[in-house]
Amino acid sequence: MTLPVDALAVPLHSWLRLQREAVPLAQRAEALRHAVLACGPVRQAWYLCWQASSRTYAQEGGGLALPPGQGDPLAASDLLLFEQLQQQPQLSLEALRQLPCWLAGRLRRAALSHGQALALELLPGQPGVLLLEVEEGASLDWLPWLRTLLSQLTQLAAGITRSAPLLAADPQPSLLLDAEAQLLEYNLALQGLLAERPLSALTQLLPVNYVPLVRACLSQGRAIEAVEAEDGARILIWSFIPDPVAQRVLARCRDASVEVREAREATQARRLYRLITENTTDLISRHTPDGCFLDASPASWTLLGYWPEQLRGVRVQSLFHPQDQDLLVQRTAEALEQAGYHTMTYRIRHQAGHYLWFETASRAIRETYTGAVVEVVSVSRDITARVQAEENLRRLAEVVEANTDLVLFIEADGALGYLNPAARRALGLDADAALPALDSLLPTADLQRLRGEGRLTAEQQGVWNSEAQLLRQAAPPLPVSLVLLAHRAAGGERYYSLVARDMTERELREAQQRRHQDELAHTARLVTLGELASGIAHEINQPLAAVVNYAGASQRYLQSLGSNPQAAARVAQGLERITEHANHAAEVIKRLRGFLRKGQRRMQALQPDEVAREAVRLCQWEASNRQISIDEAFAPGLPSVYADRVLLEQVLLNLLRNALDANRDAHPHEPSRIELSAREEGGQLCIRVTDQGAGVAAEVLAHIFTPFYTSKAEGLGLGLSMSRSIIEGFGGALEAHPDPGGGLCLECRLPLGRSDSESTEQLEPTED
Repeated sequence: MTLPVDALAVPLHSWLRLQREAVPLAQRAEALRHAVLACGPVRQAWYLCWQASSRTYAQEGGGLALPPGQGDPLAASDLLLFEQLQQQPQLSLEALRQLPCWLAGRLRRAALSHGQALALELLPGQPGVLLLEVEEGASLDWLPWLRTLLSQLTQLAAGITRSAPLLAADPQPSLLLDAEAQLLEYNLALQGLLAERPLSALTQLLPVNYVPLVRACLSQGRAIEAVEAEDGARILIWSFIPDPVAQRVLARCRDASVEVREAREATQARRLYRLITENTTDLISRHTPDGCFLDASPASWTLLGYWPEQLRGVRVQSLFHPQDQDLLVQRTAEALEQAGYHTMTYRIRHQAGHYLWFETASRAIRETYTGAVVEVVSVSRDITARVQAEENLRRLAEVVEANTDLVLFIEADGALGYLNPAARRALGLDADAALPALDSLLPTADLQRLRGEGRLTAEQQGVWNSEAQLLRQAAPPLPVSLVLLAHRAAGGERYYSLVARDMTERELREAQQRRHQDELAHTARLVTLGELASGIAHEINQPLAAVVNYAGASQRYLQSLGSNPQAAARVAQGLERITEHANHAAEVIKRLRGFLRKGQRRMQALQPDEVAREAVRLCQWEASNRQISIDEAFAPGLPSVYADRVLLEQVLLNLLRNALDANRDAHPHEPSRIELSAREEGGQLCIRVTDQGAGVAAEVLAHIFTPFYTSKAEGLGLGLSMSRSIIEGFGGALEAHPDPGGGLCLECRLPLGRSDSESTEQLEPTED
């Protein structure tokens, strides 16, 4: 194998220079190691110096440290190897591993087997050995020749005069380049900069444009300084110094990583500070101790309407609100003088004339030796929106505190967080009493609705309404109307506010209104019966006349008991008919008394067809006299409705009598008909009364349910209005619309009957 002389030229030249400069052995060994590592087949190299005192070889220079040998270190000896190398200057590593010496054990532990050990003196009279590990499969034939070359060069270097002492003594990494930027020599510091990298990596240390720099340096005859080059994470600063006579350039570098990074960070910090200053929404300003603007950031325009140059020389006190000037100036001066820092909230005038709320943090800059305040730096921000929001919250809090409605704050976990004074008074709690649990304030059913339907509706739609009762320990339950509102705190947590309005007075008013309505309904029933007096008298006179006739016939049969054998049977038959007609009359009177009942409103489950037939009976005689037939069309199996029998019968009677009047006016002395129908539609019971009258104009139809509005000369206009109020009190509706046949259809819609548990009679006491 041929020795790669080109690769060895520069490293050997640098090693020879160190040899003739009489540098320490460690530096010579490191330079030699780098030189032989430039040979392609060489994987690792070590130089070991003979230690006569310990009779062992010790490693010099860099490279991986060889492990200790095997056995007792106190008994270590390489004397056998030393003597063999005196006789045979080169020895294969495989043969060395077989020798009974300390270094052989070190090689075995390092797993080194392919290479040679070359005897070589780097210092006169100081024997040593160069260990070379060669790649597996590479030839070792050229290594004896390498030893001969190194030995001759060592002897040659001892006789050569020192040619470049400054390069060797330069503590900074340096190298010599020729006019074409080719490497001539380099010093030990540069070798340390390369570390374990090969010499070919030298170009990675130099600036990328080092070739034109060398040429420019020689052609211009001047040094070129401060040229940056990056070596991984390191930043190197190079200087190129020309030698025009020898046409060489000395290139020196220093590791400026920390310096350059700090400079870059400082530049970046200044740039960032300037960027922040110019773009921040806060106003950053500098002032003299007496308050004059020295400078301001551009935010002065967006906040105050002044450009920074307009504020220079302006006393900041001149922009304060008149009410804040004296107190602010005095407090700020005292705080800055004593503590050096002050934060204040105040009003400041905008260029347009209005005032803004500002919050300013100021810091005093003091003179180093005297401690006197020489400048004030301030950071100000517009807090107008915050102040207004706080003021609104304060006013809202006052409203909540003074509100007569009960206000309760409920946390996400269901615990009460606040009760306003009205709520505490209503619940009988002292101002300092602990908050009760929400479970103790609401019945179970209302509490479940609040936590289920209430929360869901409030979160989806923002608000939920309901009616409930608040439980109190020493007082009866309080009927309230509830409004649940969902809120979200600044941190995203849910909470709720519950506004409860005392409905006691409303319930009393509604009860009073119902009493008035019942009184009015009773009066209307009296009026109605007065109008139906003829029909009622006829219905009572018929059974009474029959009773009189049967009584007279029975008396005659009694007188002929002795002569007429059938007389007793005839008397018994008469008495039976008398009883039947008397009961019929009594039933009519009972029905009339029930219709005229004045007392309790009895809410119960009713069969609508039965109530409707009772209303038909009351007006049947009047209908017959007017040649009007009332056709009943009741669907089979009608569901029950929940209402008061008398009031519902009164409503149906009103609707039937209105239909009778309409038919009479449209068909005088002519037969006509009225249809009374009932069926279930859309979850409600629909009762319709349809007449064959002339119909109602659209403008009149819009007012027929208005109190005291009537088209009859003798009417009061209360019948339909009262009927609608009664039906709405049952939870239903009463409407009117034209019938396709030409008449008018009055439609009464009622909710279906409740469950058995709810359909028990509910009594509402009224005046007897």
